[in-house]
Amino acid sequence: MVAHLIEFATNHYLLVAIFAVLLVLLIITEARKGGRSLSTGELTALVNSDKGLVIDIRPTKDFAAGHIVGALNIPQDKFAARIGELEKHKANKTLIVVDGVGQHAGTIARELLKAGFTAAKLSGGVSSWKADNLPLVK
Repeated sequence: MVAHLIEFATNHYLLVAIFAVLLVLLIITEARKGGRSLSTGELTALVNSDKGLVIDIRPTKDFAAGHIVGALNIPQDKFAARIGELEKHKANKTLIVVDGVGQHAGTIARELLKAGFTAAKLSGGVSSWKADNLPLVK
């Protein structure tokens, strides 16, 4: 199997190169669409300086089990209906979108950017927060 893959790659090096370039461009484009990805340290610095607000888009049950201090829970399935609640933060705060593992935060951050907010997402979601041994409140 690997021998066939190597043979194909050497016989069709131009196709393989084009595929690799397109894959890299796709990854870069998708990463930029959801806004800036923040580390847990960057999130903490923004929140501590009162320049950031954490928006947790996990279901209410998951949020209640443990969330980042000061986070506002707006479940992803209700986000479009509740985006108006964030208008008061539009001018002065970066909205940092957090989910479980970072899968859906980019989609919501993209919606916020389209609506004129300054938005970012926590890279890795709450799982990266836990991995860094940072506290969650209930």
